[in-house]
Amino acid sequence: MEISINYLLIVIALLFFVVAYFVGIKKQTWMLAGFNEARIRDKDRLARIAGYFFLNSGLFILLNSFISFQGQEQLIPPLILAYGAGVIIYVNKKLVE
Repeated sequence: MEISINYLLIVIALLFFVVAYFVGIKKQTWMLAGFNEARIRDKDRLARIAGYFFLNSGLFILLNSFISFQGQEQLIPPLILAYGAGVIIYVNKKLVE
């Protein structure tokens, strides 16, 4: 494990933080693609859950921009995708009518 700075990942993490702010705090759910707003029971809860997803993913990406280890490129994207899939499944089961 070595410490190096990957500036592209820092920029991507900052984009995740911006989306987390707009979705989680400002409740701009129009930024979320792929759901019918009429079917969502609690839009505030959806915004909070999606905001936490983007915040946690951004923190994870930011952490990985400073730490480098062997196999990182094969491990990190599937972990974030699995986390996102879990969030989507949770939202579909709990918040969609």
